[in-house]
Amino acid sequence: MTFDHDKFWLNPTQAVLVVIDVQAKLTPAMPHKVYERMRATTAMLVEAAGLLGLPVVTTEQYPQGIGHTVPELAAACAGGVIEKTSFGCCGEPAFLAKLGQLGRRQVLVTGMEAHVCVYQTVLGLLHADYHVHLVRDAVCSRHKEDFLAGLSNAARAGALVITAEMALFQLLGDSRHAHFRAISKLVKERDR
Repeated sequence: MTFDHDKFWLNPTQAVLVVIDVQAKLTPAMPHKVYERMRATTAMLVEAAGLLGLPVVTTEQYPQGIGHTVPELAAACAGGVIEKTSFGCCGEPAFLAKLGQLGRRQVLVTGMEAHVCVYQTVLGLLHADYHVHLVRDAVCSRHKEDFLAGLSNAARAGALVITAEMALFQLLGDSRHAHFRAISKLVKERDR
């Protein structure tokens, strides 16, 4: 059996961060503490992506009905937002076109809800031959059983279920990296 190093090892020149549907009218339905932690983790990843040169792709599910991305994640929207009505992002042609333009094959997936839009996006990305890293502490669902089912099935389908810290320290690779201190500080601030 051969080890597919490229599937497991994140590379800052090949990774893109995707923020799925963290929208104003959807967030009140989430368990408060779980949502706050997910939002803080996603914000940390967005800021780290800026330091590391990772593109960020943000989506909104039917924003006319459930609002826009929460203000705390405004930085995630800096490159524009892809609006969609399909639950999975890959059902929106502009999403796959954007990923194709970026030319990166590793996708860090964050957002809401783990068992619907996030899960269906993971399946679509896997089908399109992307290496998918589902960031478990940067996704949430209204109900714990749905969250767990979404993560479990995503892993069984071939996604790697990781944490934000796993992703960040893989992307850094070395404590001598120019952004090691800044990213370490982001991690510590999130934990406060």
